[in-house]
Amino acid sequence: MPHLPDHLLAGYRNFMNGRYPTESGRYRELAREGQAPETMIVACCDSRSAPEAIFDAGPGELFVLRNVGNLVPPYEPDGEFHSTSAALEFAVQSLKVKNIVVMGHGRCGGIRAALDTNAAPLSPGDFIGKWMSLIAPAAETVSASTFMTATERQTALERISIRYSLANLRTFPCVSILEGKGRLSLHGAWFDISTGELWVMNKETGDFERPVLE
Repeated sequence: MPHLPDHLLAGYRNFMNGRYPTESGRYRELAREGQAPETMIVACCDSRSAPEAIFDAGPGELFVLRNVGNLVPPYEPDGEFHSTSAALEFAVQSLKVKNIVVMGHGRCGGIRAALDTNAAPLSPGDFIGKWMSLIAPAAETVSASTFMTATERQTALERISIRYSLANLRTFPCVSILEGKGRLSLHGAWFDISTGELWVMNKETGDFERPVLE
């Protein structure tokens, strides 16, 4: 048995023969001086919505946190294990990022699970169900709307969940203090997998709008 799947080894070979030679200087610089990304992306772990690909980012440009449903829990210093909070703490306090972008996407499986109250847990632990309960109030409200189709309800909750995560980000003192001082900026975005369209949240209205590309 190979130590890695063949397609991963083939991809690595392409990387070493293609991208790495053109960016080897950048990689050496990052290894020597460390990373200093200005932007953190909180994204879903869905394999179809990779932030580095969507934003055409090179090595060291983005600090990416991915979890089911691109959710940020509220600030809870309770001594338990909080991987999302730990990554956020490191990005803000150590790397001193200037921007945090919460990016959701269309056809999100986590959001679909939050809307499907009759779905059976995938395991006795029901880790996904517990995690997605972070947006349970919104999911219940959206699910109750009979004026929307199933697709419309999912898109609505995908975008509402982004606003939830942004609100939860502001419960972290390190975020709210720096945002208040103008040293940290929070943003929301939603990516449509089927069309490649990126929708950006208007900070004043909360609406999602297509950015004007030059």
